[in-house]
This record gives sequence, structure tokens and C-alpha cells, in this order.
Amino acid sequence: MKAIRRFTVRPVLPEALHPLGDLARNLRWSWHAETRDLFQSVDPGRWDGCGGDPVRLLGGVPPARLAELAEDRRFLRRLAATADDLADYLGGDRWYQSHPAASDLPSAIAYFSPEFGITAALPQYSGGLGILAGDHLKAASDLGAPLIGVGLLYRHGYFRQTLSRDGWQQEHYPVLDPHELPLAPLREPDGTPARVTLGLPGGRRLRALVWLAQVGRVPLLLLDSDVEENDLGERGVTDRLYGGGGEHRLLQEMLLGIGGVRALRTYCCLTGHAEPEVYHTNEGHAGFLGLERIAELCDTGLGFDAALESVRAGTVFTTHTPVPAGIDRFDRELVARHFGPDAELPGIPVERILRLGSETYPGGEPGLFNMAVMGLRLGRRANGVSLLHGRVSREMFSGLWPGFDPDEVPITSVTNGVHAPTWVAPEVFRLGARQIGAERTENALMVGGSERWDAIAEIPGQDIWDLRRALRERLVAEVRERLYASWRQRGAGSAELGWIDGVLDPDVLTVGFARRVPSYKRLTLMLRDRDRLTEMLLHPERPLQIVVAGKAHPADDGGKRLIQELVRFSDDPRVRHRIVFLPDYGMAMAQKLYPGCDVWLNNPLRPLEACGTSGMKAALNGCLNLSVLDGWWDEWFQPDFGWAIPTADGAGTDEDRRDELEAAALYDLLEHRVAPRFYERGRGGLPDRWIEMVRRTLMQLGPKVPAGRMVREYVDRLYTPAAHAHRAMTPDAARELAGWKARVRAAWPGVTVDHVETTAVTAATATAELGATLSLRVRAGLGELAPGDVEVQAVSGRVDAEDRIADATATALKPVGGPDPEGHWCYEGPLSLDRTGPFGYTVRILPAHRLLASGAELGLVAVPTQEAGEGAGVLLR
Repeated sequence: MKAIRRFTVRPVLPEALHPLGDLARNLRWSWHAETRDLFQSVDPGRWDGCGGDPVRLLGGVPPARLAELAEDRRFLRRLAATADDLADYLGGDRWYQSHPAASDLPSAIAYFSPEFGITAALPQYSGGLGILAGDHLKAASDLGAPLIGVGLLYRHGYFRQTLSRDGWQQEHYPVLDPHELPLAPLREPDGTPARVTLGLPGGRRLRALVWLAQVGRVPLLLLDSDVEENDLGERGVTDRLYGGGGEHRLLQEMLLGIGGVRALRTYCCLTGHAEPEVYHTNEGHAGFLGLERIAELCDTGLGFDAALESVRAGTVFTTHTPVPAGIDRFDRELVARHFGPDAELPGIPVERILRLGSETYPGGEPGLFNMAVMGLRLGRRANGVSLLHGRVSREMFSGLWPGFDPDEVPITSVTNGVHAPTWVAPEVFRLGARQIGAERTENALMVGGSERWDAIAEIPGQDIWDLRRALRERLVAEVRERLYASWRQRGAGSAELGWIDGVLDPDVLTVGFARRVPSYKRLTLMLRDRDRLTEMLLHPERPLQIVVAGKAHPADDGGKRLIQELVRFSDDPRVRHRIVFLPDYGMAMAQKLYPGCDVWLNNPLRPLEACGTSGMKAALNGCLNLSVLDGWWDEWFQPDFGWAIPTADGAGTDEDRRDELEAAALYDLLEHRVAPRFYERGRGGLPDRWIEMVRRTLMQLGPKVPAGRMVREYVDRLYTPAAHAHRAMTPDAARELAGWKARVRAAWPGVTVDHVETTAVTAATATAELGATLSLRVRAGLGELAPGDVEVQAVSGRVDAEDRIADATATALKPVGGPDPEGHWCYEGPLSLDRTGPFGYTVRILPAHRLLASGAELGLVAVPTQEAGEGAGVLLR
């Protein structure tokens, strides 16, 4: 019989146990081992049954057990110590408060993301973007950075994955009750739930509740449209992550961006939290937040253009995709219908909104509204998530800055990191604590800052090898348990599953591969030569075993076919004890998978992996990486601690040929270098060279990959400059900058480089000595602009066969005297010849203003015509 109404009945804790409720409601327990150990001791069997979720645990503990614990002095001492530790963590000074420029840092930073992977107990993530966002909040909490997270609460989460009997992915969407999650409703002073409202076409309204998750020191606001006052369609806006069609996604992103800012304002008003000085948009999904902030400023009397400058000053935009197909793009007419007089933001002209997302560059589609393009136009500072991804992003978005080389496109990079306390196995932490002390180990994992973890050099090889085997053995037990459950879901009976007891071997080289399953990640590259793979799996002396997991998007049948292909191979009785596919990949599985593998495999099509943080999590547990040089591995790979799979870049667009060559290279590495090193034994019976690679992974990669390093970079390189720009952008300054930009754009067609000459080198004698200095003289036309509006630069560097300048250096030239009778200005300056070989220079004019972040900000540049200069190349000897 089905209930007609559902309630959540919360336990009444004895007064002595009240701190348990506070500990359960703060998600620090998800990365704090002592707190988890305390909850486990409440009811060990129930703890395992509820997946390590304290809220569910407390909801099911019998009153008699609670009464018993309330009289248990030993437990109460542990509870008091754990509660005191949390209080110290929440209230004490940390890295941010001890920063040399602490008084100058942002008072608060808003971090918007469509998904957050905090813990499996709060399933609001689909993959790397969400896990990264969760790790960002956790690391900010550990550092004491004043972030406020903003996202959506999806009532069905992403999806749970099972397999059919023939290996086809099946999706399930269990309903999540917020009252059963580690959340609390944000409440108004009168106790009513806080909510935000958006306007919809035709005068309709979209209402959303605001839920609060406490992530250590960081509040996370999650908006939920499942409100009784909403119509059925509006109630379903936050039904599932990345679900529905174009309008559904647009409404989600409007609620995230516009509703998110309104929720943020409500939260700060109710709690007294400082208003954010910096807004960080994690991918383009939340880009509409800039429109809401513009509307707020327009309501104070600031014009649209000045409001835009004010908003841009304090906004940071992070792009995570290396391909245009990964960007949300909406039909212009759909966007136009949701804004304007009878919908949302009625005070802003719809055309101004549409212009922000227009693809006004060669190859762009004028009928589409591009969320990443809007993010870049609304954010003065932008970054990719690895060095290589930064370069790819500058190329991909270079059309927004015409006239500039991709290297000068104002998109930098901050390489992602992972929250070490979340992903490092307790056994690994204990080994480090035993060697260098628990406090130093914890500080190294959370804050970082050192170049190397040299203390690891002192850990005996036997201890490292014993740890690796223990982690592998734990993974084997986990795999067998999950594989059994998967086969039962596929319809198998217990009597036919005895073979699972022999799946995997704790003494066999174990390779892990787990991630989302778009085609570019190449889940099935390992199956390219099945006979050769089978030989390696079954090798009599050097076998390997492979654990695979991953989800395909529900609408991606191509990805589902890849999973089915892998599953069917792994079902073969000849190899099923050596290769397994585990369905329903998520955080809980990942926390067992990364530590238990010896090698982490990643073989995307280069350069389509923006970062690829799974290999970082594996590395922190002493797992070695075997990867294509893409994302973070391209940046930090060294032969001391891993292997690089060669890429067949010469295959061009022949993807089949490329896969064939790169699969062969992968097999060669596994067969001739990886496996022999794992099974090779030294005099003491240990694989000494393998252990040394594990040691170097921890010593050299360990300090680089933690999210603490990443967040510190964001604070120093992006958040703090953005806060300074925000403070400088007073209403008067914003009006000044907006007016100046309008004037410069209108006058720019009259800006010209008319003549360039040097005093030392001519086309007839195109050689010069290293260390010499040329005197440049430039005749420039500024039209209606003045010298204070521009900067005239000499740009020099090595040139290639086509006279393109590489590794360029820009030197500002100075105006000499006033304009000549024809209104032209003369600029002069020295040009140092500081390198040998083919060398060249050119001259350009850029807009210049004290409030610009870079000379490329406006995308305007004037360069010489062919007749203006003496020739580009100077050969030095």
C-alpha cells in the first residue's frame, strides 16, 4: 500500500548527545576521519548499512542505544573532544587569516557552480566539474577563505546506473527528500522558509526554496524549485542534473545565476555574512548571475554600460571545456522570450542581454546564445584549468579578441587540484603520520606550500609495499561485493555466481580506469587488440587486472554502446576474473578505487581533457599514472613517477588510425615497461624500482596536486586582484570607464600606424649585433583620441619562416612633442636586440586606461599597413 503523504521523523537526541546533531549537520565529517570514527562507534552495523551518512545513521539508531550512549562516559569524552575540535576548526585563524596581506584580501567570495560533489550522502554531482567544485569549497574551508557556494538542489540528483543482462546502461532516478539529507532550510526571522522568485513569460512565477549545507566553514546555498505554489512545470525545473531540453536547461541556469544572487543577498541579510566582493563563475552555467547584478546596479541609477563595468571588475570566469560542443548554447529567440517587460529583468533591454552571448566572430552562429561567451564578456578575469587547457582556451575563444595572437588572449590558467583529506586513504594518512607526525601530515595535505615532501624518502620500502598490498586487497574485496550486487541486478541467481570469489588477485598488477564516458575519453581503446589484451591479462608470470567504471550521459547512446562493448568483453569467462566493469561510479566507489590501483590509466584524445583530476587522486595514494600527455599530466609528467602514452598527432583527422597507433603504444608500455617493473624483485624480494616510483610520486607530485595549492593560487592571482578592481570601480569610476570605452570604440577607425622607421637597420643591411639597440620612430594617427587614450608599443621577438613573432616582448614607446600640422603624433623609443637568430618587430597601438585589466580587454588594435614600415625581419648574428 502506498502512502498518500510522506514525513521525515527526526530523532530526539538525549541532551548529552546534542553535539552529535551539530557534527552531523556540518559536512566536515565527510573528510574528517575522527568524526566518522565517532559516528561509526554509535552503531557500527547501521553505519555501514547507511553508507557512512551520519544523518541517516541518527535517524535509525534505536532510542535504547541513544540512552546507553548518553551514559557512556568514554563515548561522551570522545564526543566532547570531537565537538571542541570542530569549534576550533570553525573559529580559529587559518592560512587566509594569517596571509601577509590578510587585510587586503576579499571579505567574501561567491562561488557559483551547477553541481557540487561534497559527499555521496549529498548526490548533487555528475562528474569532474562537480567533484572539483566540492573540493574547491572544502579546500577553501581548510584555508579559512570566506567562500559562499551557490548551486541547485536536484530532487533526483544525476542518476543511478545499473546494467541490463546484455550490458546496456540503465538509469534510475531515486527521489531525494531534502529533510533526509545533511541540509537545513534557510529561514526568515519569523521562521518561514526563505525563498526567491523569478519572473517567467506571461507573468508566471518560478519560486524556489533555499537550502543550506554547511561545508566546514563554507556555507553552500542550494535552490529547490519543488515548491507547492509552483505549477507542475516549474516544480520540475530542479528535478535532475543536466536533464530536459533547451528551455528546461535555460530555466535551471536562470535560477542558478539570477536566483542564486537573490538567495545570496537573502543569506547575507539574515546572517550578517559579508557581501561578496568577488563572484566566481564555475563554467558558463551560472553566467546569468552577472545580469542580476547589473540589474541591481541599474536600480540604483547606474546606467547599463557603467553597471556592466562594475560587475566585470569583480567577476572571475573559469572554463572547463576544451571543445565548443561542451558549451551550453541556446536559441536566441528562446532567451529573448524569457527576458524583458513580461518576464525576468524587465529593466534591461533584451537586445543588450542578447549581445552579451552573441557569437560575433568568424565561424560563430548568430542565431545562438553562448553561455561561455557571456561568461567571458561578464568576467574581467578568466582561466582554464591546466596550462595546456589555458592554451587551448585562448585558441578556442580568440575570435572574441580579433587582431591579437592567441597567446595574448586574456585567459590564464590555474591547474585544478583535489582535496587530499577527502581522497587519501586512511591507511596512507596513518603511514605519513607515523613518519612525520599527524599534524604535519594534515597541514601538508590541506595547505601545501612546499616543493617536495622529502620526509617520505625515509619511509622504509617494506612499509610502502605492505601498504600498497593492503590497499589492493581492500579493493579486491570491494570489487567482489559490488560485482556480485551488479550481477544480481542483471538477473543472475546466487548459484551461478560462485566464480566471483576468484575475481581479481591482491598480488596482481592492478590498473584502474574510471570516468565519464564521452567518446573522446576512449573507454574502449584498451579493447583495440583484444587478443593482445587477453594475453596480458592471462600472462603466466606478469598478469595484469583491470577495474573499469563510468557513466554515459542518459542521452548518449554512443557512450552506452562503449560501456556495453566493455561489459561484454569483461563477461567472457576466460577473462572475467581479470577485468571487471563496476556500475554506478560515484564518490563512495572512487574513494576505494583510487588507493587500491597500482596504475591509473587515462587515454583521451589530446588535447580534449581539460585537466583530468582522477589521476591526481590516485597519485596521492601512491598509484602511478599511465596517461596521454593531456591536462595536468602534460604539465607535471616526469619519467620518475609514471609513463606517457605517445600520441599519434601525425594521423590528422583519421581517428581510426590514431586509435590504432595509440592503442599499440599503450600495449607496448604495459607489456614491456609497466608489468616488468612491477614484478621485478631486488635482493630483498621487493620491487625496489617500483617502490621508488611510488615514493617519487608522493614526494614530487604530492605537494602539487592538493586543492589547497589551487585555492591559494585563486586567492593570490585572481580573487585578490578582482577584489581590488571591484573596490576601485566606484559608480563614478564605472561611469568614467564606460564612457571612455564608448568614445574609444567610436573613434578607433581613425587610429592608424602610418610610418615606422629605425635609425640603425634597414632592409639593405638586415643584420645587427646581439646587444645592440635600435631607435624606433613611429608616426601614428589618433583621430579624435589623445595620447592618454592609447599605448603605442614595439613588439619584438624571434620570427618563424612566415615572419610570425614568437615569445614576443612588448615595449611602450613615448610621444615626442605635439601633433604635426596633419594631426599625427610621433612616438620614439629604444628596441634592444637581446637574442640571436631570426628576429623581428612590429608596432601596434592599443587602448590604454588605468582601469583596464589588460590592453587586449577591448579587443581593439591598430597595426601598420604594408607601406608603413621598413620590413619585419632583422637577422642577428
